[in-house]
Amino acid sequence: MTAEAPPLSGRAEVRIVSTSPEVARQVADVLRRFFACDEGRSYPAGPEGAGTRLHLTLDPSYSAPPLRRPWIETSRRPTDRTHPREAV
Repeated sequence: MTAEAPPLSGRAEVRIVSTSPEVARQVADVLRRFFACDEGRSYPAGPEGAGTRLHLTLDPSYSAPPLRRPWIETSRRPTDRTHPREAV
């Protein structure tokens, strides 16, 4: 395996490997919701080239706002959200 050059300062390189191009795209879409990201580069993966390898460069200095919890979760008391077998 050859060594890759590190990404630009402040950036992160992400590799998504999947047997399905659709699954790789879905994972990339989720990452794009949270981070600024370049256009993905897709390559064949696996010994026969049957899978998909997707390369993305992320900018973690940009992040999306936190996800809002559903109103039903925020309306319950903390003790109501505890699983029955969990200690309080």
